[in-house]
Amino acid sequence: MPRYRRWTAGIAALTAFGLLVTACTGKSSSSSATPHAGGTLTLGGVGDIDFIDPTAGYNTDTHTEERAWTRQLFSYPASKDAKTVSSPVADVASEIPTEANGGITNNGSTYTIHLRGDVMWNSSPVRAVTAGDFVRSFKRMCNPVAPVGAPSYFTTTIKGMAAYCQAESKIPGTATAIANYINGNEIAGVSAPDAKTIVFQLTHATADFLDIIAEPFASAVPVEYLKYVPNSPAFGAHLLSAGPYQITKYTPGTQMVLERNKAWKASSDPIRKAYVDKIIINEGQTPQAVQQQIQAGTTDMGWDVVVPTPDIPGLTGDPNLSINSSGAVSYAVFNQQSPNQNAAMKNPKVRQALEYAIDKTAIAQALGGSKIATPSSQILTPIDIGYKPFNTYPTPGDKGDPQKAKQLLAAAGYPNGLTLKVLFPNTSQSPKIAELMQADLEAAGVKVQLISATQTDFTVRYISDPVSGQRGLWDIALLYWVPDWFGINGRSVLQPMTDGTNYGPNSVDYGDYNSPITNGLVQQALALPSSQADKVAELWHQVSVQTMADAALIPLATVDVPLYKSSRLMNTVYLPINENFDITNVWLKNG
Repeated sequence: MPRYRRWTAGIAALTAFGLLVTACTGKSSSSSATPHAGGTLTLGGVGDIDFIDPTAGYNTDTHTEERAWTRQLFSYPASKDAKTVSSPVADVASEIPTEANGGITNNGSTYTIHLRGDVMWNSSPVRAVTAGDFVRSFKRMCNPVAPVGAPSYFTTTIKGMAAYCQAESKIPGTATAIANYINGNEIAGVSAPDAKTIVFQLTHATADFLDIIAEPFASAVPVEYLKYVPNSPAFGAHLLSAGPYQITKYTPGTQMVLERNKAWKASSDPIRKAYVDKIIINEGQTPQAVQQQIQAGTTDMGWDVVVPTPDIPGLTGDPNLSINSSGAVSYAVFNQQSPNQNAAMKNPKVRQALEYAIDKTAIAQALGGSKIATPSSQILTPIDIGYKPFNTYPTPGDKGDPQKAKQLLAAAGYPNGLTLKVLFPNTSQSPKIAELMQADLEAAGVKVQLISATQTDFTVRYISDPVSGQRGLWDIALLYWVPDWFGINGRSVLQPMTDGTNYGPNSVDYGDYNSPITNGLVQQALALPSSQADKVAELWHQVSVQTMADAALIPLATVDVPLYKSSRLMNTVYLPINENFDITNVWLKNG
């Protein structure tokens, strides 16, 4: 999942990104109309959220609904301007910390953040969100049950976080044990001198720190959550809201209902207008069914789905269709923990052979064709820091070379091919992509067992669970990455998916790629300030090149996001961080 930052050498790329967002969302936004309050917003989708616990939730659809009921110190405003929507603003914080206002001191290594006093929990009785609620958020991040999705964002930047996490991850996974650890231990670099002040001591000056703590991972956490095992059914039944909506009904895989939080005040929230009274998310459908419902007006927008590929040509020129850029990439990851076929996935020569097997042009066509998707030879996209075109495994027309793949497999010790398990979520175009990859691999002499999973099982049972990988339940998994921010964003793209030093539960280095060379390049890039943007960019380019040389991943295609809305849905401002419209700022015609 995969957000933003600015750097001098990236202005051209970000400008292009801005043009894409503005040009492609302007027609369907209708932002000039007079806002109407009231009504029920209905979303339709296929799957479910990955985690109900904000600390662990990482999917873009999860973050879309979290926007409605969680609050962060900083977040991103709804805007059609690329620079505005890509720059964090104060949410629960009262202002952006700077050197001028005393919020950033000690050469950029200390952040002192002051909180608004009017953000409330819908507890009984209602009470204010405090600095302690944010300290608690960081102290829950490495619990052994549902830890944070990208731990290295925090362990490499906040003093004492790595040691705290290492110890916390080893405690028993009971509510009592977790609460006792949190209440009895402190993070050296996170403190609350008073109820309205939180102080972060960093390991070094970090140019993207506000982006890091704008992640929904770092949402405020009420003390009540310590009564329950993280992400458990009991936890989900006792959620508290600090946002404009609260979850009043949740049937996993079927439906989520959010209604107004009476403890929320518009004056306390500079980001969310909350025009609609109620939000219903209907799950368990097909993308085609959702599209038909939106066109019929019985559903307003998609949840975890985009416009079905076959429908796009017929909708060209329709003002309710928008094509939105997000820097997303479709890719496959090799499970280097797998023992299958004599641990074939640990062998770089086998992985390199398989890189040649895939017809990426066919996959791009399945993802929407040239208007939506472009074959990719690396994980970085043109709007990411460090992007430079290169292709380590070229094939004619990006259509794959099964004979070369077969020859390289024989040279790697598999003259008779091998059998692999390809895992994919049963959402959007993933089943089709899996079938195409199956055909490509079999043409190269690889027998493929396809493993379909719900979005929740795919994330929780398989790729986020190291035991699953170690048992060989999968060898290759199909994934989709959306940068957590843009600009100086190597930390939100390449670092998490190549961070073998932090491999473990809920890590997004799903295949346990762990290269000393790559790790060294990453650390160099993260240690440089934003003033050395050119050097930072070159280092991230080297990381990209090394990752492909090691064949850690198979980049498939960069993908734009085609969204369709009902004709009654207004102010559909696209949030690239969530790959969807901002549900807290849309309104309905006539309420």
